[in-house]
Amino acid sequence: MSTLKVAVVGTGHLGSIHAKLYKEIENCELIGISDIDRARLDAVSRELNVPGYSDYRELFDKADAVSVAVPTRLHYAVAGDFLNHGIPVLVEKPFTLTLKEANTLIKTAKSKNLTLQVGHIERFNSAFNATKELIDRPKFIECHRLSPFPNRSLDVGAVLDLMIHDIDIVLGLVSSKIKRIESVGINVLTQYEDIANTRITFQDGCVANLTASRISDESMRKIRIFQKNAYISLDYKEAKASIYKKDGVKITKTDLPIEKEQPLKKELSSFVQCVRTRTEPLVSGAVAAGALKVALQIQKQIWRKNIF
Repeated sequence: MSTLKVAVVGTGHLGSIHAKLYKEIENCELIGISDIDRARLDAVSRELNVPGYSDYRELFDKADAVSVAVPTRLHYAVAGDFLNHGIPVLVEKPFTLTLKEANTLIKTAKSKNLTLQVGHIERFNSAFNATKELIDRPKFIECHRLSPFPNRSLDVGAVLDLMIHDIDIVLGLVSSKIKRIESVGINVLTQYEDIANTRITFQDGCVANLTASRISDESMRKIRIFQKNAYISLDYKEAKASIYKKDGVKITKTDLPIEKEQPLKKELSSFVQCVRTRTEPLVSGAVAAGALKVALQIQKQIWRKNIF
């Protein structure tokens, strides 16, 4: 099997991890990284012993595929440039800032028969994958995604930065159209919402309650899924999951066996495989656009109620 030459654009916190993990993936060669911050670029370049480029366009004739991990406002331009040069793209979440941008990238990838994947990492979480087959017509879903103030990804609010992960998961679990969305949120430390809550009601009666905060003193990434005679509790951060079942008038708890793996490495490996086989990614551009559409509705409701 020939070696796939990959590059990473953006060497911040997440991009540098992408670069390190690509060096661990079989039949994959990290051939270059790019960033406009020369000091950061040089540091990562030295650490990984890989060429660094201030101008990402220098990678067009070198890379077979690319990870785009730049600030969200640049996703559309950078991902679009690579797609237009015939290069498959994995772009980090949130996909883009607008649905128009997302749909343009989807059309470009389709017209050129290129892989376009979006980095919704929880789809590759071992705990989530251990529970997927147990989930059957949820009636109520509760998600909490909390973190201390990150000092990064501050060009978007908590909805696009954090909650969008859970929006993507919920939309994948509930096979029904949305009936109503009710959202609240406030800004505390930035010009965008730093804490947000939304209640999504589906036409089949399922209700999902999602909370995201980047001003918490603790880190939490949990989801609970309630269905007939059982509920599933899942901790993404700790990669743990349990199922609680009705047993007569009692409730019994069973911890699910989970083989812990690194979700981001699984995501990147999946991207590499999709590029090689020209198969549809688990989180395609169309799937990510669906989550983005809901996230933007939530954001609009919050911003309409507040002065930012």
